[in-house]
Amino acid sequence: MSVLTVRDLTIELGPRGARRPVVRDLSLDLTAGRIQGLAGESGSGKTVTAMAVLGLLPTTARVSGSVRLVDQELVGLRPREMNDVRGRRVAMIFQDPSSSLHPQLTVGTQLTDHVRHHLGLSKAEARRRAVEMLTRVQVSAPEEALGRYPHQFSGGQRQRVSIAMALACEPDVLLADEPTTALDVTVQAGILHLLRDLVDERRLAVLLVTHDLGVMSALADDMAVMRDGVIVEAGTKEQLFTAPRHAYTRQLLEAMPDAQDSLVDPPEAS
Repeated sequence: MSVLTVRDLTIELGPRGARRPVVRDLSLDLTAGRIQGLAGESGSGKTVTAMAVLGLLPTTARVSGSVRLVDQELVGLRPREMNDVRGRRVAMIFQDPSSSLHPQLTVGTQLTDHVRHHLGLSKAEARRRAVEMLTRVQVSAPEEALGRYPHQFSGGQRQRVSIAMALACEPDVLLADEPTTALDVTVQAGILHLLRDLVDERRLAVLLVTHDLGVMSALADDMAVMRDGVIVEAGTKEQLFTAPRHAYTRQLLEAMPDAQDSLVDPPEAS
């Protein structure tokens, strides 16, 4: 069953009177326990699509179509209602974990405030929840990690903290925007394994936004290819990798460096 249903999503950006469409008539279905990849070059509209789902576009943006989270329509939702959705039912992992972690607050403060706000936990319960999540995403010495600031972690460990933050309130949907691009290949492999394990364990519905088809081949179940704001081809990962129908999909596959083959079955890494 589809957890998040996107139908005929059109997004226009720019000042009033001079808006231009950056996404046109996009339709996607996110299913529990499956990762829906959204691939394409920079500027194709991938990230804008993810931001629209969470209502994070500029106030001058115009969004039409439908984004339904089970039985709730998200397009046009009032800010207060959308705040209840963000983090609780739909969460997001960003390319740069620094954009989702406050540099002047400890990881413990950020995690506990997050779960107390959305789940109504006591301080003690929230701390236990924070330690549990850091342990699950394999952050070293989780009790000690609660008292540290983001800059005191490596890039890979910061991204693990971001994943812990995103999943702490057990959302139904996870949006992952280029979640491993800023990491080196070895660290990237460990994050990919972690995300796959969490999806299978928690039955998350995931939208994976990436320009990297090596990451897509390692992680996605289904795949849509986007160009100039339009999905030009969609299907299972196997269909698109072995028998692409659209010329643009073939171009993307032909441009894959051979080194990306090592990500198809990435080794365990921290």
